[in-house]
Amino acid sequence: MTKRWDYLHEKISHHLQFIYADVVTTTPMGELATELMNTIGLHSEDDIVIPEPHKNYWDEQDIIMITYGDSVMNEHESPLFTLFRFLHTYCKNTVNKVHILPFFPFSSDDGFSVINYSSVNESLGTWSDVHRIAAEYGLMFDLVINHCSSRSMWFDNFIKGEGPGSDFFLTADPATDLSEVTRPRTSPLLRETETANGTQYVWCTFSHDQVDFDFRNPKVLLTFIQIIKHYIDNGAKIFRLDAVAFLWKIIGTKCINLPQTHEVIRLMRTLIEHVDPSIMIITETNIPNRENLTYFGNANEAHAIYNFSLPPLLVNTMVTGDCTYLKSWMMSMPPAQNGTTYFNFIASHDGIGLRPAEGLLSDEEIGTLVQSMQNFGGRISWRSTDHGQQKPYEINITLFDAMQGTVKGPDKYQVDRFLCAHAIMLGMEGIPGLYIHSLLGTSNDYDKVANTGQNRSINRKRWDYSELEAQLDSPYSQHHKVLTRLSQLIRIRKAQEAFHPNATQFTLQLGTALFGYWRQSLNRRQSIFCISNVTDEEQSILLSDLNLIGTDNWIDLITRDQIEDVLGFIQLKPYQTVWLSNMDYEEYRKANN
Repeated sequence: MTKRWDYLHEKISHHLQFIYADVVTTTPMGELATELMNTIGLHSEDDIVIPEPHKNYWDEQDIIMITYGDSVMNEHESPLFTLFRFLHTYCKNTVNKVHILPFFPFSSDDGFSVINYSSVNESLGTWSDVHRIAAEYGLMFDLVINHCSSRSMWFDNFIKGEGPGSDFFLTADPATDLSEVTRPRTSPLLRETETANGTQYVWCTFSHDQVDFDFRNPKVLLTFIQIIKHYIDNGAKIFRLDAVAFLWKIIGTKCINLPQTHEVIRLMRTLIEHVDPSIMIITETNIPNRENLTYFGNANEAHAIYNFSLPPLLVNTMVTGDCTYLKSWMMSMPPAQNGTTYFNFIASHDGIGLRPAEGLLSDEEIGTLVQSMQNFGGRISWRSTDHGQQKPYEINITLFDAMQGTVKGPDKYQVDRFLCAHAIMLGMEGIPGLYIHSLLGTSNDYDKVANTGQNRSINRKRWDYSELEAQLDSPYSQHHKVLTRLSQLIRIRKAQEAFHPNATQFTLQLGTALFGYWRQSLNRRQSIFCISNVTDEEQSILLSDLNLIGTDNWIDLITRDQIEDVLGFIQLKPYQTVWLSNMDYEEYRKANN
């Protein structure tokens, strides 16, 4: 073999030695390293691509839409084809990447209890439908890595005690003290299961239909590298590692964020980036902010991490009219070094997670936020603490309905408040992700909650495509207004160098009613002051507080109004955002035509 191949083989062996240091395995680490390299397609020197350290494979053009494969449905065609039509018709000039939530055969949790990782759910379409979307959009695939369905072939073989998967699952003695284990759900941790080898107690972090893998078995790791290769071959450009924080378990610990988990991610990063350095890994770790940040590693783990603290803090800001907590959090966030970035979102298929707000919002603030969301029709999902107490885990509500009003109650500013929240998110450091139901201004789906009995269904509406078309083509509908105005904001964002995900960002000190930050492009040519009125009253700002350079020509990119006097002031209507840029107006107009 060549020097390059030997170096990579040694690096992978090092990862494996760390992961399995305390595990008795029958396979030598060098042999396993070779098998992993061959599995992902790194057979020889010619297959290995050398990644450039700290390179950003993203820019201000990148906007990710998050959607289920069947969020839009049309009679007599596959939902994935209907999704392609929707993207082509309504999102072609705004979205360039798409996260299709798990589109594999599943048994529960709207896709996150996977029965078969290698095929497309027949009710959604075929691999050809996936390839059609992948030809025009960068696709994010879910790698549901912590658990699979109890109806999978693997778990059937576990019950039978023979065949592939028979040794894939984690079991524990129910007499063991498991009180330290971090739980995102209130169901019992262990599932009693009758097998050919007697009664087994299977570890289930989330639900008894979602049985946890035992990564102490190297066969499990090898199987997931096979899955990764399969997804790359079918168009995956981004991997979302679902619930990855729970991957490795050690009795007597919290069984979350363990060093072996981080090393598995580093191993996957090493393998993937030597196949194609432009393929991204995003870790989905719905945990307190400080713990979440560790998944960057030293630019050798996730390329991007979900900014899970943003949704609860931003929603809290909008309903209280006070940006104190959001501002404090933003000032505390370290700039992502080149080669890494944040994945910003304020709505997703799940609810508004509250664990990432722990330590950032007080219990009283969280209680007020929860009550406000319940007043707007939201539901609350709960979790058990280490001491058996029940605490709110997430708020289940559509973001559009979460913006109905303030702590004082509903008001007339729902659309403006909703767009203000998105303007704040779109200008921030990182890559923006927009949930399809935010793009569409979808309201709470109470019928689906009643049908499924699941709180999260409130934000998982399935639109009939013809009905959706009628709404989007009507200038009077909330859906038309939201999509039109959001699309305008996105198009403006995509034209600005200062909105590169890694461009410089500083938080501005403008009081509690005005939330602001400054962005500067990597080449320092463009500056943008992003300022939002987060209250239901007019606010004014002295431009002298911003220290605008008097020799530059300043404009508001959103209204296209020019700033005539940099020592004057501007009035911001309730929930108005301005993006004040020193880019010449003619340059801006050319960039947007």
